[in-house]
Amino acid sequence: MREILGRRLQRLRDRFQSLRPDTGQSGTASALLDAALVCATTWQWPVLPGVGRSATDGSRCACPDPDCVVPGAHPFDPGLLAATTDPRMVAWWWTNRPTAPVLMATGGTAPCAVSLPAGAAARALVRLDAQGMRLGPVVATPTRWSLLVAPYSLERLGELLYAKDHVPSSLRFHGEGGYLLLPPSAASSGGQVRWEREPQSQPRSRSGQRKQQQRQAQQQSPLGAEPQGAVNLWLPEVEAVVDALVEASSGAPGGGSRLAY
Repeated sequence: MREILGRRLQRLRDRFQSLRPDTGQSGTASALLDAALVCATTWQWPVLPGVGRSATDGSRCACPDPDCVVPGAHPFDPGLLAATTDPRMVAWWWTNRPTAPVLMATGGTAPCAVSLPAGAAARALVRLDAQGMRLGPVVATPTRWSLLVAPYSLERLGELLYAKDHVPSSLRFHGEGGYLLLPPSAASSGGQVRWEREPQSQPRSRSGQRKQQQRQAQQQSPLGAEPQGAVNLWLPEVEAVVDALVEASSGAPGGGSRLAY
């Protein structure tokens, strides 16, 4: 699978090479563009550039809020609604802002996510692995990990959480109208975003194929077919992981409403 993705990515690089000014891009900048193109074209995740850090003070966000709690790691201009899978738009954004973080707009046809403190997440993954649970991609920053799950509605999430005796404030849900910082972006808390567990393709069992086909039918493009080269990634349902995440994050510092990543 990696070899196939590599060939597709090289074709995209060649296609958009003429859009890049000859400025001697750093390896980090090139990796950000490559990552954004893979997310948008291969995985069909709508992406957009984050606001980034201030050009005059790298410790501060480039947005107007002097007290921004997620410096550099949130949408600003363009706004979240601009997120797209169009490779031309993605190439234009990162050609003009080569160091911008990669953000995915969660929900809709894109994955949702559940995030929790890094230590609690590591414990949860041990428990889920012991149960034989197949997990999807896990995005990690030095302070928080995010487990990607199949898209869910706010109503479905509300019913699920209502049945719980307690939901820790350290547990956060990234659904419709939300976003997630993706590798290899710089984390707002310092360090770099990375894959704790990389995306994997869907299983080939008959039951898995049926679920995949049903989801594709619900998320079908206006032209009636998936974009050429799209890869279906394995994502667990949120119900399958939430109990372990609630238990693991109980007692972890919640941080109130501060969303530091």
